[in-house]
Amino acid sequence: MDMSQYLEIFMDESKEHLQHMNEILLELEKTPEDLKLINEIFRIAHTIKGMSGTMGFTKVATLTHEMENVLHLVRNKEIPVTSVIIDVIFECFDTLENQITSIENNGAENSNDSSALVNKLVQIINTKGASSGGSVTEAPKAVEVKAQAASSADSDFNIEVGQAQEHVVQKANEIGLNAIKVKIVLSSSCMLKAARAFIVFNTLEQFGEVIGSYPIAEEIEDEKFDESFEVLYVTKLDEKTTENEIMNISEVDRVITELVVLSERPMEDKEVPLYEEREAAPERVNDAPQSSSKVDKKEEKGEKGEKGKTAKTVRVDIDRLDNLMNLVSELIIIKTRLEDNDSTSSKQNMGEAIEYLERITTSLHDAVMKVRMVPVERTFNRFPRMVRDLSKDLGKSIKLLMSGEETEVDRTVIDEIGDPLIHLIRNSIDHGIESPEVRLAAAKPEHGTVALRAYPDGNTVVIEVEDDGAGINAERVLAKALSKGVITQKEAENMPHQEIVNLLFKPGFSTAEVITDLSGRGVGLDVVKTKIESLNGTVEVKTTLGQGSKFTIRLPLTLAIIQALMVNLNQEKYALPLNNIKEITTINGKSISLVQNQEVVLYRNKTLPLIRLNEVLQVPYHNEEILDKEDLIVVVVKKGDTEAGLVVDSLIGQQEIVIKSLGKYLTGVRVIAGATILGNGGVALIVDPNQLF
Repeated sequence: MDMSQYLEIFMDESKEHLQHMNEILLELEKTPEDLKLINEIFRIAHTIKGMSGTMGFTKVATLTHEMENVLHLVRNKEIPVTSVIIDVIFECFDTLENQITSIENNGAENSNDSSALVNKLVQIINTKGASSGGSVTEAPKAVEVKAQAASSADSDFNIEVGQAQEHVVQKANEIGLNAIKVKIVLSSSCMLKAARAFIVFNTLEQFGEVIGSYPIAEEIEDEKFDESFEVLYVTKLDEKTTENEIMNISEVDRVITELVVLSERPMEDKEVPLYEEREAAPERVNDAPQSSSKVDKKEEKGEKGEKGKTAKTVRVDIDRLDNLMNLVSELIIIKTRLEDNDSTSSKQNMGEAIEYLERITTSLHDAVMKVRMVPVERTFNRFPRMVRDLSKDLGKSIKLLMSGEETEVDRTVIDEIGDPLIHLIRNSIDHGIESPEVRLAAAKPEHGTVALRAYPDGNTVVIEVEDDGAGINAERVLAKALSKGVITQKEAENMPHQEIVNLLFKPGFSTAEVITDLSGRGVGLDVVKTKIESLNGTVEVKTTLGQGSKFTIRLPLTLAIIQALMVNLNQEKYALPLNNIKEITTINGKSISLVQNQEVVLYRNKTLPLIRLNEVLQVPYHNEEILDKEDLIVVVVKKGDTEAGLVVDSLIGQQEIVIKSLGKYLTGVRVIAGATILGNGGVALIVDPNQLF
């Protein structure tokens, strides 16, 4: 049975369930007496167990099964919810998350052994049993004990060795393999018998071949059997080892084996392949069973993993898809209308059709963009657990306040924004929030607060990370910058406070005195800045000593299609993203002054630095009169609270453009963010104003 077709569904469902489990665990830690939360975690564990069992992921299924056992005792109030149990369930969550990630990337569970964690859960169950004289879920017993307890009726096999299977058994015996009848009796409490049978088949396939079953494979898949099923098995293992391997699977109550000994009778002349098609084998192994070693199996899984890697998906509201379908229908209608407009049609009809087409394409763009949009909640949800763990590790009391989780951003942005936010939150907790003693001494509440907010602002999304900690010590930052040679002593003199704080974004800059797991390794906020700017976004920081800091990230709503202002430099066209532009003005060239070799002009009672775009982009001018014009056209662009004026030759107008990459040979070209194809087939480069500051 090919389960790969269900892998993407399994991944999506598992991630949702695990995220929900994480949220409930955090709530349970605050209110351990709330049985509703325990019941919800039990339900999630049971669901994941069923799904993973069906997919053949035995480690996930075994771990969630033992989680169920512990949670069952808690639900029945046979053991209390202690911090130890919560910590163990958090460990289970981490292990499950790692396994799901491994399945997503490689198509198989990772090799990390989770038996130690399973043993912790079993110990919790056994501790309860020792104290109360019994247990709801018994600890696993030795195979021999269960075998002795089996009734004589259990040893009666229904499976028969047919003529075709006799050939296989005889061939197997000739090369030193055993043919064994195996009867597997499942626990009476087993909820998903077909899934458990599938795990048994997968386990057996690691050491040999299943050449028959009772009942047949289809009936086993449909759970058309009571509590036991039988297989005819060819393997290099003996009966006892086979029993041990199967008994390691949870919810298997007993295993009975019997060696198949063929009666002496001549073989038919016809050659029969060792592994014929048989009823019950879920998957076929090439070559003889002795080649089916664990190493081979891992290699097989690795190969499958490369093919089975799941694609990135987006869940879309059906209303948005309906709207998209309607717009495509309109597009087909206008296409037909344009075809009917032949050369005899009036210009007015053609103009109306083009205007209508423009409206539809704009609406279509908005609709497609909304389809790609996902709420930032998907990224935010991982942070409560992270803050909880860091608080415990650092001995600090910290509250995380989140708002605006419903704010939507492009799917590609969601994938990239997680790491920068993790860095900023860790930075706030480690550097910003003081210890409880220091906070109390400063007349602050004992617990610190980290606020994570998201909200739309025009064509951008703003994400803020704010803490009420100690703030950033500008003097210490300046001293560190001087000692590291980031700036010179002359540059340090009269440097504004905000510029000093912005030194934190310089590569390799860190103010941590002690190297820890969290900080002091020279991987500073420049990583955050680089990542955000690669998304055409900006990051800035505001801080007040003793009161806290606020990091503000601005990101474009989408990375594919943007509104831009088209400008001319000499004979070349360039595009400036509209979300970076504040206003357009003209200034008189005589009002320009030079301050430290930088052209500036007094504009709206503020000093506005000017940037000659032709010089930055090295656009040659053959007519010097253009450069000596009295009135200059200036596009005022902003990066956070900082502004600059870009001097251009002329304006073309606003236009919707599709961003195209420059290709791998032109990556990292300064100031240029990409290119776009114009209506006449020409190419215009897109300027990234963020890199001009």
